[in-house]
Parts: sequence; structure tokens; C-alpha cells
Amino acid sequence: MKVAYLGPQGTFSEEAANRYFGGENAQFVRCDSIPEVIEAVGEHRVDKGIAPLENMMEGTINMTIDSLLSYKEVHIEGEYLLPVSLHLLANEYTERSSIQEVWSIPPIFTQSRQYIRNLGAKCINYDSSASAALQVKRSGRKDVAAIGPVLLADLHGLQILESNIEDYPDNETRFIVVSREEITGLQRKKTMFVITPNEEYPGVLSGMLNILSALSINLSWIESRPTARKLGTYRFILESDSDCSFETLNKAITILTTLGHEIRVLGRYDSRQS
Repeated sequence: MKVAYLGPQGTFSEEAANRYFGGENAQFVRCDSIPEVIEAVGEHRVDKGIAPLENMMEGTINMTIDSLLSYKEVHIEGEYLLPVSLHLLANEYTERSSIQEVWSIPPIFTQSRQYIRNLGAKCINYDSSASAALQVKRSGRKDVAAIGPVLLADLHGLQILESNIEDYPDNETRFIVVSREEITGLQRKKTMFVITPNEEYPGVLSGMLNILSALSINLSWIESRPTARKLGTYRFILESDSDCSFETLNKAITILTTLGHEIRVLGRYDSRQS
């Protein structure tokens, strides 16, 4: 079984992939971007993919949702919650007080904003925390540090100046596991679906939510994304966290479709965590 995830080596995506698929004899394929992970599944180059969807502090990762929406044959089959702990990584003999720059990715800077402010360092963006750590090592500089997972210290021979520097100790990232298999007949705790309104008018979202509420479909998550058809038009991605039966969901889809709205189920799945 081939499984795609966002590389390079040492990313949180790699950690999530190893934890979720551990013991399943998986052959991992590292991708350069989140869209490439979804694309690899949609184009039959891998069997499954795992990609970050939402961080507790950063919020929704829109490129994951947008990539998923672009491949109708790709479905969510699982969810994994990964605790995210951030560490300040630097070359040997670096002093914390000498750090002028921190290198990582924007989401990690957001998750450690208060710490970086107290440090008084400038943020330098990289395409991954792993790349940032590698460049810190290659630079040999003692006035810069990377922020990322603890495993990057061993991977690149860096010292950990300070651990658990995230602003909130319960920081988590939610990953989705995708494949080309649509799960329909089994009872799952969560369902994600997207509704594209037939037209824009006052109360259109409220009307759709009233239908779901009348059927006792409890929603835990809702996002809006542009339809790319016309400026100011949106589609809505919703997630049910209750034990919503397939029959109840089909009833909701029938009603909403009758009203002219376009519905697509993105997946039915259970959640796992460390």
C-alpha cells in the first residue's frame, strides 16, 4: 500500500503518517505540497494520502479543502488528531540570547507568536520546518534557530534550546486520510459534505441549516469557500459529529437537492488520536 504525505523528512505530516499507518506495511511517498498529496491519490499514483486539515490555533488549511474539492473521486476515510509540540532548534553552542532570526513556516509562527515576540527575533519563512532546520544546520550560524518537531534535532544534528514553545499546551492538528474508496454502508461518527447553493439570496444558508437541524443532524464544523464561478458566490463545507445514519443523510440530500442545491459527500469516517 502506497501512502502519500507532505515532505520532506521530519515534518509533522510524516509523524502523523507513521503513527496512523504504523504496522500496516505502508510504503510512504513524500510530496512537495498538500495539493500534490491529494493529486497523487486522485491520479492513482498512491492508494491513500494523509494531509493536515485544521490546526487548533491556525484554523482551517484551505489548500487541503480546495484540493479535495477538485477531485470528485477522492474521499475522506479517516481522521487523525496529532498533538503538536514545537521546539527551538539551533546549532551547537548557540545561546538563546544571541538569536536574531527564527526560521520555519507561517502556521508554526502563528502557533508560537507570543514566544517569538518575547524572544525578539525576526521570522523568516521556509516551505517546511524540515527545510528550515536543514538550512540552519548548513549555515553554521549561531544567531539563528529553527522552530519545528523534536525529531528534527536528531535528523539534522541540532541542539534543542527550548521545548514546548507553542503558545497553548493543548495544541493539535487534525489530519484527514483520503483514498478513492467511498464508504457508504458502514456507521461512522462523522460525515463531511459540501453544499453549493443554486443561487445567492438572503437567508440561503439559514434555510439549509434549518433543514439539517430539523433532521437532528448536529454540525461541529462549517467553512465557506469561493465557487470560482462569480465573485461573492460561495459553497459551504459542513461536518456532522453525531452518529448521523446514512439514511438520515440521504434524506437531507434529497430535500436539499429538490430545492436546487448541489450536494456532495466528501466522506464518512471515524476519528483517531495519539
